[in-house]
Amino acid sequence: QVQLVESGGGLVQAGGSLRLSCAASGRTFGRYGMGWFRQAPGKEREFVAAISWSSSSTYYGDSVKGRFTISRANARITAVLQMNSLKPEDTAVYYCAAGTESGYYSTSYYREAAYRYWGQGTQVTVSS
Repeated sequence: QVQLVESGGGLVQAGGSLRLSCAASGRTFGRYGMGWFRQAPGKEREFVAAISWSSSSTYYGDSVKGRFTISRANARITAVLQMNSLKPEDTAVYYCAAGTESGYYSTSYYREAAYRYWGQGTQVTVSS
């Protein structure tokens, strides 16, 4: 089992920045890809960003490209999402996820089904 705990959410004005962290614990010795998804009220969960085990590959949703950056730290057991130039439409609960890196993951990193483990979520609110 892998446990994921997100931190760093909060309230920020439009144009500001926030840094989300996702700390993994438990069986972290596997090769896990990690991703971030978000869900706004009344909307479906949306893919935000993902990163491979080696950090050699990163992926972003169209709505955050050029503004968000995903990275790994602490011997790869922490996923960090740096969010810049935030917009009110970025307001959502942000979820961290981890999935075993495989052929399926490399082609389906944007799908919730590619991830086995999920965090509880952290609220991000961007005011206009």
